[in-house]
Amino acid sequence: MDKIVIAGGKPLRGRIRISGAKNASLAVLCATFLSRNEIVLENIPEISDVRVMIEIISSLGATANWENSETLRVKPPQKVSTGAPYQLVKQLRASNLLLGPILARFGRVRVALPGGCNIGIRPMDLHFKGLAGLGAELSLEHGCIRGRVKGRLKGARIYLDFPSVGATENIMMAACLAEGQTLIENAAKEPEIVDLANFLNTLGAKVRGAGTDVIKIDGAPILEGGVRYPIIPDRIEAGTFMVASAATGGDVTLENLIPIHLQPLSAKLREANVEVLEGEDTLRVRADKPLRPIDIKTMPYPGFPTDMQSQLMAMLSVVPGTSMIVENIFENRFMVADELKRMGAKIKVEGRMAVIEGVPSLQGTQVKATDLRAGAALIVAGLMASGETEICNAIYIDRGYHKLEEKLMSLGASIWRK
Repeated sequence: MDKIVIAGGKPLRGRIRISGAKNASLAVLCATFLSRNEIVLENIPEISDVRVMIEIISSLGATANWENSETLRVKPPQKVSTGAPYQLVKQLRASNLLLGPILARFGRVRVALPGGCNIGIRPMDLHFKGLAGLGAELSLEHGCIRGRVKGRLKGARIYLDFPSVGATENIMMAACLAEGQTLIENAAKEPEIVDLANFLNTLGAKVRGAGTDVIKIDGAPILEGGVRYPIIPDRIEAGTFMVASAATGGDVTLENLIPIHLQPLSAKLREANVEVLEGEDTLRVRADKPLRPIDIKTMPYPGFPTDMQSQLMAMLSVVPGTSMIVENIFENRFMVADELKRMGAKIKVEGRMAVIEGVPSLQGTQVKATDLRAGAALIVAGLMASGETEICNAIYIDRGYHKLEEKLMSLGASIWRK
């Protein structure tokens, strides 16, 4: 069942509910290690990345049980085991988010260097710099990150050279149990950062300024926990369905989302002549007019998200005229271009820039997903293409999309597993 097959050419129409955010869920699961009591997490997506993270925290002594398909009970360990196994950690980049909370609460940590999608270099230097600034001693030995701290971490003023989401999250979590106040300057501002801060505050932490350039954390000796917390909706899943609706000339209403999180994408779709109507927690995306070419530059939030440019590349491949995408976050984010060209797209990649010349149509063929968002882009391409598209390596797609085929079928798509 590692292949997804799509018979394209059908406009998507109807309503679907957006699941909980993958990246917020992974960070919050790591943050549970700061708590002394059981936590109930709601709106958790049952996707493969979440399942792997559950295995990782379980290997370290936590207990996690599904209450229902979207609610997870997590009991943090009272003492942590020696380290997370490499065979699990290599599957998931977000496993590095365990460094901060485990160091802060237990004083020592050992985690294998993390894996994840091969979309570019994502160094750990900012994580190391931030945690070292709080007083941790970190080293890289035999493929593992080792860390220890004598006594409690100490609050500090930390400036990030780049607004890294992962480094911001790691430092923020560690600082919650540090002695004194920590300032993170040039912090990442993504909605997932704000969600993590809100969760930490429900545990009893004092985090202010999340969503701005400067985050202030007043450390506490302990965090009790014992709370229920709902994860925010997944803006990238929502964005993927928005692009799929626009690309197929569809009319789709998305429910259970936060429209402001989608504003960078909504603005670009409107520029492309797509109608995007905002409700309180809904978005309606209707494309009943000819699409126009657009230019995109990916940037840290609130700029255009790197996780959405592959899907838009697929859509733009059949828009008359010339479109351009500049990728400023990851250097390997254009690998999907070769697969789209197999379907008839005309795309020229030069370094961090891709130039897309719109063609009349795409043709279904066999393609392969090279990472999570490339897989999502090929789903969009398959929905547009004539004939059948067979997408190999569907395991990548399963990392970030909950019940994808089921949701697409409810909108009228012809899609199945093989």
